[in-house]
Amino acid sequence: MRAFDSLSEKEILALAISLEEEDGRIYADFADGLKESYPEQAGKFAALRADEDGHRHRLLTLYRERFGEHIPLIRRQEVKGFVSRHSFWLVRPLGLNAVRRQAALMELETRRFYESSARRATDAGIRQLLGDLAEEERKHESIAEKIASAEISGEEQATAHRLFVLQVVQPGLAGLMDGSVSTLAPLFAAAFATKSSGATFAVGLAASLGAGISMGFAEALSDDGSLTGRGRPLLRGLVCGLMTALGGLGHTLPYLIPDMHTATSIAVGVVAVELVVIAWIRNRFMDTPLLAAIFQIVIGGLLVFLTGILIGSS
Repeated sequence: MRAFDSLSEKEILALAISLEEEDGRIYADFADGLKESYPEQAGKFAALRADEDGHRHRLLTLYRERFGEHIPLIRRQEVKGFVSRHSFWLVRPLGLNAVRRQAALMELETRRFYESSARRATDAGIRQLLGDLAEEERKHESIAEKIASAEISGEEQATAHRLFVLQVVQPGLAGLMDGSVSTLAPLFAAAFATKSSGATFAVGLAASLGAGISMGFAEALSDDGSLTGRGRPLLRGLVCGLMTALGGLGHTLPYLIPDMHTATSIAVGVVAVELVVIAWIRNRFMDTPLLAAIFQIVIGGLLVFLTGILIGSS
């Protein structure tokens, strides 16, 4: 890595061009990653990207006048003093708070670079441009701080809520319902058939993990989210699979207790809590009336529960 103080004016201009190109592309990534959930904030980052592009053009014009057409490729990571940046293009969906913090840090770092470069420049034209860009980056820093403290509009909050429901709540709820209900029959059939906590736990564990794997793959392969807006398949599949396994493990874990009667009593209580939680989630996020949600879930769970008991007792 090169020390900043060792850079010539030609190399400083080349580095500045590289910085503006990188900052502009990062802001474009921010705008693209936020456009669905936070369109107003995305528009602000798109405006910052346009400003950075204007800075790049001014730097390119001055570079050509002073040093010709060839611009050496000097990147920020090759010069000491720059902070390592996260690869935000790998992250979807983007977190607004993380983006806000990164934008403020970017503008602070770029402003300090231009101020230090202007102090070192001996060419009057280069010194003037670098000083002007430092002042403009100071304004950008203020804009980034305002974005960081800006309130999210009601429309953006509603959009973010809808996406959260589509991408997290729906697959998670589907998994929780499947794990909590579908594993009841094999678990309690094993309990009443074997009268053994150990055997019942093994059956419940296998049913829960198997259902989690199956539901996770089914959700991930159901659609790629490009048309439905349901987000990345991997995330949805992971959420669905984990919640499915969790739903089954909730009433399986009591069978770690050796006493069969105690384990079954606790498992029945856990099942009741699970069904109430599912009904509440449906009411809270899916706009299902609470009584209707309780009736649907409890009746379905009760039928599966009785089926397991009937088969295990026969």
